[in-house]
Amino acid sequence: MLNHKHKILSCCAGLIFVSLLSACHESSHSSGAKSDAASVQTQSKEQDIPLIQAKTQPIVLPKVEVCEKDECTAYQLATIKTNVDWIDQFFLKRLQKDLPMAFNPPASEPTVSQAAHLTQSSNTYTVRYLGQNANIASFVIESETYNQGAAHGMYHKEYVIFDLKTKKRIMVDDLLQTQVQQKLLNALYEANQNWFAQHHLAKNKLEITDNFYFGVHGIVFVYPLYELAPYSEGMTELTLPYSQAKGLIDSEYLPK
Repeated sequence: MLNHKHKILSCCAGLIFVSLLSACHESSHSSGAKSDAASVQTQSKEQDIPLIQAKTQPIVLPKVEVCEKDECTAYQLATIKTNVDWIDQFFLKRLQKDLPMAFNPPASEPTVSQAAHLTQSSNTYTVRYLGQNANIASFVIESETYNQGAAHGMYHKEYVIFDLKTKKRIMVDDLLQTQVQQKLLNALYEANQNWFAQHHLAKNKLEITDNFYFGVHGIVFVYPLYELAPYSEGMTELTLPYSQAKGLIDSEYLPK
C-alpha cells in the first residue's frame, strides 16, 4: 500500500515539474517574442529614415542661351540627384520657379544680328549635398548672376535643411521654442559682439534669417551680400554656439 502511494506521489511530482518547465518555456518564448517585436519596430523606424546618396548633375535645357527683347542670358544649371525622389522634385521645382525662362524660352527670339547688340548676362545655379546627421539632411543652392557692364557679379548661397522624418524643409520658426525670437536675437548678438563692434553695427540692425545651417560649433545664420557688411567681405555668417542655444532652439535639433 505504501509502495503504491509512493508511486502516485512520484507521478504527481513529475507532472508538476513538467508543467513548471512548460510554463517557463512559454514565458521565455513570450518575452523573447516581445523583445523581437520591439527590435523589429525600432529597426522599422530607423529604416524610415533613408541614408542619403547624392550627386550633382547638369540640367539639359531647351537652349543654352535665351534672348529676349533687350538681353540675352546664358544659363548653366545643375541640380542634385539622390535616392529620395521628393528631395529631387523639391529642387527641380524650385529652379523651374526661379528661372522659368530657362525651362520655357520664348517661341520667337531676336535674329542673330539683333542678338549681337543685346546686353549679355549669365545665370548659374548649382545644388549641392552637404551631409546628413540622423534625420537632418543639408543642401545648399549656389547661384551667381552677372550682367554685362556691371562691376562684378552677384552670388548667393541658400541653405536648405530637411527633416527626413517629416519630409519637410526646416525653417527658423520650426527651430525656435515659443516666444523666444527676441532672446535669440540677443544671444546671437552677444555671441558675435566683437564682429558687430568692428563693423560699427547696432543690435537693431540684426534680424533673424531663414538662411542657416548646422555648423560644427553652433547654428550658423547666413546673411546676403551687402546686408550687414561690404561686398568685399562676402556673405556674413554669424554663429550661435550650441551651448547658448539651449532653451531657445528645440532640443530635437540640437546635438545629442
